[in-house]
Amino acid sequence: MLFRPSISAAILGGLSLLPTAYCSPVISSSEKYLNKRISFDGSSSITLALNTDFPDPAFVQHTDGSWYAFGTNGNGKRIQVAYSTDFESWSLLDVEALPTLSGWETEPDHWAPDVFRRSDGKYVMYYSAIVSSNPNRHCIGVAIADSTNPAGPYIPTSTNPLACPLEQGGAIDASGFQDSDGTRYILYKVDGNSVGHGGDCNNSVEPLAATPIMLQRVAEDGVTPLGDAVQLIDRDDSDGPLVEAPSLVRADDGTYLLFYSTHCFTDAKYDVRVATASSVAGPYSKNGVSVLASNDELYGPGGATVSNDGNMLFHGWCNGNSVRCMYAAQMDVSGGSPFVE
Repeated sequence: MLFRPSISAAILGGLSLLPTAYCSPVISSSEKYLNKRISFDGSSSITLALNTDFPDPAFVQHTDGSWYAFGTNGNGKRIQVAYSTDFESWSLLDVEALPTLSGWETEPDHWAPDVFRRSDGKYVMYYSAIVSSNPNRHCIGVAIADSTNPAGPYIPTSTNPLACPLEQGGAIDASGFQDSDGTRYILYKVDGNSVGHGGDCNNSVEPLAATPIMLQRVAEDGVTPLGDAVQLIDRDDSDGPLVEAPSLVRADDGTYLLFYSTHCFTDAKYDVRVATASSVAGPYSKNGVSVLASNDELYGPGGATVSNDGNMLFHGWCNGNSVRCMYAAQMDVSGGSPFVE
């Protein structure tokens, strides 16, 4: 089934957001728990988790066992927050996770946040935002919660972005990863299609720009870069205009599984694939197989975040293909050939 929503429906953000005062996490009265089952290739674990605009979801588990999800700007918030006790039923919280901005960034875009908990109990958020000095570029920011509450508020840590390769197009889609030896990394996409020459996602007209996925080692604080970033994968003809939305896990057998999306997010070909490696820095091998793809129930699934225990959140078009809802699922990550359970 082909699916090609209008560009106006696909634009991330779209409204300039004013700072919102922080309030305690409160479940929005308009949100209802959802349990609609979605099938993909025989799977039984996929559920429609939030029936509202919540793109690029990531998640973290609180010390009390509950879950917090974070999404791209929408529903009147720069960074959205959702809550669950079981990872299947979720509710949107009336919380602004990022009430203040750093000096390098500006409105309206705040995309693809990712959060992890440090050993000191603090929660750290990565996100991408527009560079105030160059409104055609996005770069990676870092913010730290001012308490041990995963919902925040998160306060930017620096007047400079963590990763900002402006000449190559900037950077988006940051995600954290901690290896089995405790070493921390941040992954991100060099946003090369922002300097492309037009077409799908501005990068299907020759010459096509590179959109590599990068791996940067950071200190335990999650903020301080150590050494230089290394490239893990880049787009090829089978990926369409780009690769993006990296999420890295280490399988039980020691294989590194790099989940990522291909094609344009407005296209039915948008999907989730995986590349594998025997060491964290690669080399990574693609198999070209979609672990999530469009079918009669899913439309443009992507932007997935996967954890080492197989929990997964991703977005897909919904509500007449007008917004991207959040879906929850379980991924088998025990070996080198992961699949949705």
